[in-house]
Amino acid sequence: MPRLYDTATGETTELRLRTPGQVSLYVCGPTVYDAPHLGHGRFSLVFDVLRRYLLFVGLEVTYVSNITDIDDKVIERAASAGTTPDALTAHYEQVWWDAMGALGVLRPDEVPHATAYVARMVEVVAELVARGVAYETSDGVYLSVADVPGYGLLARQPLESLRAGARVEAGEEKRSPLDFVLWKKAKPGEPTWPSPWGPGRPGWHTECVVMSLDLLGDGFDIHGGAIDLIFPHHENERAQAVALGRDFAHHWVHNGWVTVDGEKMSKSLGNFTSLDDFLSRADARAYRLLVLRSHYRSPIEITPDTVAQAEAQVTRLDELARRFDLDDPLAATPFVRDPGTTGVPERDEAVARFRAAMDDDLDTPGALAGVFELVRRANTVADGSGTDAARPLAAAVVEICAAMGLRLRRGSGELDSETAGLVAERDDARARRDFARADAVRDELTGRGWLVEDTPAGTRVRRP
Repeated sequence: MPRLYDTATGETTELRLRTPGQVSLYVCGPTVYDAPHLGHGRFSLVFDVLRRYLLFVGLEVTYVSNITDIDDKVIERAASAGTTPDALTAHYEQVWWDAMGALGVLRPDEVPHATAYVARMVEVVAELVARGVAYETSDGVYLSVADVPGYGLLARQPLESLRAGARVEAGEEKRSPLDFVLWKKAKPGEPTWPSPWGPGRPGWHTECVVMSLDLLGDGFDIHGGAIDLIFPHHENERAQAVALGRDFAHHWVHNGWVTVDGEKMSKSLGNFTSLDDFLSRADARAYRLLVLRSHYRSPIEITPDTVAQAEAQVTRLDELARRFDLDDPLAATPFVRDPGTTGVPERDEAVARFRAAMDDDLDTPGALAGVFELVRRANTVADGSGTDAARPLAAAVVEICAAMGLRLRRGSGELDSETAGLVAERDDARARRDFARADAVRDELTGRGWLVEDTPAGTRVRRP
């Protein structure tokens, strides 16, 4: 069984499944008021890889990820754009799914929208008020965190420590600076829903606790999201479940963020690169590979150099698939291992090493290092003994890449125009017996990262 770091305990522990063989996974999705940036792409890819791997090892997975389509930011952006919240969120939700499709992210099994659950949220808030852990003010309904046992668990800080770092704005009626809004009373021009406290709308922290429990039930296995959601969002979700007497998520998984010059990438900081911009200039698979190269809990910084390195690595993988004429298992997704492919020692050993890395807190950097060692070995064996002898190693590469959602393309074998020009120039120099020029072109190709081979058909280049 895979072992994952649990934010709640601070330890890496084996997954404790509510139902043997079945995994229930909830991941906080986007607030659809703007185009997604690379940070959104990272959390989507991290949990796509986790989901795909759980499927690969034979587990059933129910994956739920929400859409927040009512929120302060949605209302503000719609007003500034001169449109309605419904029209704004419909547009940016489609932008989201287009970007996820380009990244090869599997659609969730369930995609609940916050606006579809408002009536249920009102019921939950009313229950919290009836239990005496929530109270009404002139602007809304708040949860009293002092009445929630163990508040601060995910933040890894006691309540007093958290309270010391918080403050109440002038005019606020909250009993504590940490108390958070469950229901916001209506303001002029905002969308509203009816409630016992007057027309209004739910607070952000109430959305996910209601949707996750409704769709996955009590004691679901994994709750995930980016590290910046740990506190207060996930802590406040958990607090409501505790106050309701409900058994909430059993395992909390959070990924690190994307940084620019050492700072988190975010819309609020204005330093974000949209996924659409990235995908217009780079191979989408390069971003998945960059995410795989970094441990999911560590920050990553995206630069032109790292993108170029990732694209070169993707090219190496494509060339392997082309050299051995291997089909892409992701033609049908998600990829689940065919029992009929077992029994080949080299392939089985490679997959076993892959699983050992992935079972150790989703060690994708270790798994990826193993992949490129297999690429090297497969090419070396093929060079010495032929492609048939190396095929099990190459097949293991393709299988492991598929398990992580990394699609390989056999393609047509076409080179970029500059490289193709150098290859043609070298062949021409060799035909003229200008071996000095042929050697100079070889050196230039080698300097560009190509392995140059002489074949009866002429110069052949591939990534080493």
